[in-house]
Amino acid sequence: MTYPSSEALQTWLEIATEAALAGGEVLRQYWGNLSEIAEKGRSGDLVTEADRAAEAAVMAVLLRHLPKDHGFLAEESGRQGNRQSPILWAIDPLDGTTNYTHQYPCCAVSIGLLWEGEPILGVVFNPIHQELFRAAQGLGATLNRRPIQVSTTSQLAQSLLVTGFAYDRRETQDNNYAEFCQFTHLTQGVRRGGSAAVDLAYVACGRLDGYWERGLSVWDIAAGIVLVREAGGQVTAYQGSPLEIETGRLLATNGLIHRAMVEVLSQVQPLAFTPIPLSDPLSL
Repeated sequence: MTYPSSEALQTWLEIATEAALAGGEVLRQYWGNLSEIAEKGRSGDLVTEADRAAEAAVMAVLLRHLPKDHGFLAEESGRQGNRQSPILWAIDPLDGTTNYTHQYPCCAVSIGLLWEGEPILGVVFNPIHQELFRAAQGLGATLNRRPIQVSTTSQLAQSLLVTGFAYDRRETQDNNYAEFCQFTHLTQGVRRGGSAAVDLAYVACGRLDGYWERGLSVWDIAAGIVLVREAGGQVTAYQGSPLEIETGRLLATNGLIHRAMVEVLSQVQPLAFTPIPLSDPLSL
C-alpha cells in the first residue's frame, strides 16, 4: 500500500488540529449550559446541541481546507463527500457525551484519517483539560506539541488498565463484564473513562498501560489508534491478530503487556446473566 507523503500528512494534521480546536471551543461554550439532551434510539446513547454544533464547526474547517475528493464520516451527520475516495475522515465531535452532560471532564473532539481503511492520522482534543493529542504515521505523537510515548510497565500485575461498556450491554451476552472482573483481579486496577478517544490518548502518553473494548464505531477509535501506534504502542484485535477496525473491538497496549492481555481475553468466559427489560423498575 502506498501512503500519502509526509508533507501531505503534516498539512492534513494542521488542518485537523484547527478543526479540533474549533470544535473544542464550541464544547467549552456549551459546558454546563445544555438545554437539549436526547437519546439516539439506544438507551444511554445521548446527543446534545453541543454535539451538533461542534460537528458543524469541525466540518466547516475541514471542508474549507481539504480537497473536494476526500470522504467524510461524522457521527451526527453521516457520510459526506466522495464515497469512492481512499481517504476517509472519521469525526466524533464529542466523544464522551454522557460524561459531558454530567460535567465529568473526560470527553474530547476526535478526528481520524483513514487511508484505504487504515488509520494514519489522528487528533484528540479535550477542551476542558486543554489537552491536544496529535499523531500521524511516521511523524510521532505529541501532547500539547511535546513528544509522548507509551509506558514501560512490563508486568500485568503492575499495570493500570481502562475499558468501556457498550450501549447494548443490557441486552447481549457479548459484553466485557467478566473480563473487567478478571483484569481487576490481575492488575493494579481497571478504570472506566467513558471516552474511547481519551482512553487511547492516555495509553499513548503512558498514563494507562492497556485498553480493550467492544461495540465501538470507527469515529470513536480511528484517531486514538494512530496516537498509540506512533507513541510506540501496539493495537490489534483481541486475539493479537491484525486489527479489523470495522468489528468495533480492539486491544491497545504499551506493547509490553500485550501478549498477557491477549491470553487473558482468550480464556475469560462471559458472565451468565438475565437481561433486565428497560421498563422494569429495577433497571432505574
